Amino acid sequence: MLFGTAVLAACGGGGIQTAGIDGGGAPNAPPVVTAIVSLGTISGFGSVIVNGVHFETSSTTFSIDGETGSQSDLAVGYVVLVRGSIDDNGVNGTADSILFDDNVEGPIDSIDSAAGTLVVLNQSVRVSADTSFDDSIQPASLDGLQPGNIVEVTGLIDATGVINATRLELKPAGGQLEVTGFVSLLNTGNSQFSINSLVVDFSAAMLVNFPSGSLSDGDLVEIKGDTLGAMDELIATRVELKSGGLGGDPDDRLEIEGFITRFVSAADFDVSGVPVITNAQTTFEGGVAADLGLNIKVEVEGDLDTNGVLVASKVDIRRARAVRATALVDSVDAVAGSFVTLGITVNVDSLTRVEDKSDQDLEPFGLSQLAAGNYVEVRGTEFPAGSGQILAGRLEREDLDPETILQGFVETFTEPTITILGVTIETDFGTIFRDESNALISAADFFDELAQGALVKAKGVEIAAQVIDVAEIEFE
Repeated sequence: MLFGTAVLAACGGGGIQTAGIDGGGAPNAPPVVTAIVSLGTISGFGSVIVNGVHFETSSTTFSIDGETGSQSDLAVGYVVLVRGSIDDNGVNGTADSILFDDNVEGPIDSIDSAAGTLVVLNQSVRVSADTSFDDSIQPASLDGLQPGNIVEVTGLIDATGVINATRLELKPAGGQLEVTGFVSLLNTGNSQFSINSLVVDFSAAMLVNFPSGSLSDGDLVEIKGDTLGAMDELIATRVELKSGGLGGDPDDRLEIEGFITRFVSAADFDVSGVPVITNAQTTFEGGVAADLGLNIKVEVEGDLDTNGVLVASKVDIRRARAVRATALVDSVDAVAGSFVTLGITVNVDSLTRVEDKSDQDLEPFGLSQLAAGNYVEVRGTEFPAGSGQILAGRLEREDLDPETILQGFVETFTEPTITILGVTIETDFGTIFRDESNALISAADFFDELAQGALVKAKGVEIAAQVIDVAEIEFE
């Protein structure tokens, strides 16, 4: 089975809990709560928000990379496993435990900025609009990294074994190297095996949690070590067997964010290796059943049946984040869950990943802390389609910067102007034009290639309400 991290290893049976949650209903009625297992990306704090549920953490135990930790060790973008209970409104919960394990920590072998990929300890990592960059990486993109840097990667693994990074952090040199994955090419004679393309030497390693005392191909393991050998093999000091299953009891609530890693039909598929079935009662959001397929990212909610299968009550096809706006905030309506930037209404919901990356570094941070004149970056999608509004997948407040960026789909154009989400993009003789490969092209060639619906990114300065004077524009 494929999981975003090794966090599922600690998941076991639950049962019904009732302490500390108001389930609503009649006055003085006992709260109605259900045991829950939730695997997903942290989208915000105050409580810990995962898969749209606000988990109260006053009595939570935290495990961080195998060590006892606290909530302060977590960050937006971490993929975590939460075990606890949820009330009957599906929004508020109490976390008994929160477990975080990274996917890989080690030196960067190579970077392909054009493809948006890097290789860490021979593990393939994809960076996208879904990736949060820690403040230790400047600029907050692959341009802020170079081969040899030590990074920690957390993310979700797709059907091809690629780690789709949800957060990247720089780490100091000399720290412990870590990787989680499935044993292959086991050679007990040479005390070696592979995790994808990484060779692991376990001749001096302590083996932990192996009932038989030995490894087998297909084992899900977490490896820790301090050095690489002469052939770039990881010299393991510890190899720990991780459980490959979710666990849980029948009727426990499950919420899982991940990629579809096995697909037979819209009624029979796996999410991060967890078997899922749908039926006539299943509702779909963000798309329809026909949109499902291998490597589609979803969040699935439902109950565990007696066979250990998640019976989905809801499948949320996670929205793309092709639209980007980096600009000053015009106004905020925290009650409505929205704000305006570049004259565009941006809506924030429980799935929006929110982080304060400004010098204020507030936590918790949300719309209540956002103000007109703040500088933000938004990644999301136009929703509803044709509305001219953005539904945010990510919202980050940053330090003030004069640059304005708008990326979106072309609505209308007449050289030298383009309209995106109701914003006028003005080009002139000083504008730099680039094609999809980032090569310089002429203004004439750019507009010849331009078409309604094309995805472009414009950088410049907002010179009037909903007007950007563009210094550089390119196809995406």
